[in-house]
Amino acid sequence: MLNAIPLPAVLTLAAALFCIGLFGALSRRNLIGVLMGVELMLNAVNINLVAFWRYFEPRYITGQTFAIFIIAVAAAEAAVGLAMVIAVYRHYVTVNADEVDQLRG
Repeated sequence: MLNAIPLPAVLTLAAALFCIGLFGALSRRNLIGVLMGVELMLNAVNINLVAFWRYFEPRYITGQTFAIFIIAVAAAEAAVGLAMVIAVYRHYVTVNADEVDQLRG
């Protein structure tokens, strides 16, 4: 029961999640949708780290440590990203990335 799900299945799931996040980040015009795509990509990386940790070195906690670090980075990225979206909305009254084409107003 140690390895109930094979490693290629977990890596396929993580690759699919990463591709969905990449598509969402590149195809969205809404800035919040772009942030959601980036969060999906970071979660796919977490799945990869924990899967490799579980299947290759379960004695050490390196995979879990990196995953917790990525979760902290994702939380900081979400906070800063949402603050930037709010600032853009207050200045341009839109969250459409195509309409925000200059750095100074």
